Amino acid sequence: MGIVRAVCISAEKGTAKRDMGQAEFVARHGIKGDAHAGDWRRQVSLLSLGKIDEFRSKGAEVIDGDFGENLVVEGIDFASLPVGSVLRCGEVALEISQIGKECHNHCAIFKRMGDCIMPREGVFARVLHGGVIKAGDEMRLETAGASGENVL
Repeated sequence: MGIVRAVCISAEKGTAKRDMGQAEFVARHGIKGDAHAGDWRRQVSLLSLGKIDEFRSKGAEVIDGDFGENLVVEGIDFASLPVGSVLRCGEVALEISQIGKECHNHCAIFKRMGDCIMPREGVFARVLHGGVIKAGDEMRLETAGASGENVL
């Protein structure tokens, strides 16, 4: 089980997201008002708080949303879960659709630190069932994906 620590959105692609404290998740679309919402496999991005804290311990001055993540969750190592895993947070159901991503243009964090965790630790999901997620909500693994496949 994990605890949601931040719920972040941005109105434009290519910009850091801001922690809004809560957001509405729409089935087969993503987060209402987020630039990355749409009918594709990367509707929602997730990062583990533990991985962010490890990166901060290397001197990175980052706040929630700087990696472009929508959800920061404490207590779940998302990158260890296989594609197809389903996470439940209240009424919201998220299916992991991709682990990691190719970084075509190094972000500001990479340029500053020489590294960025999003390409290897960031997880993307589709919204299977909508609802509201807010900071402090519990998130749990409902089913583990069968494929074990990390798709880029």
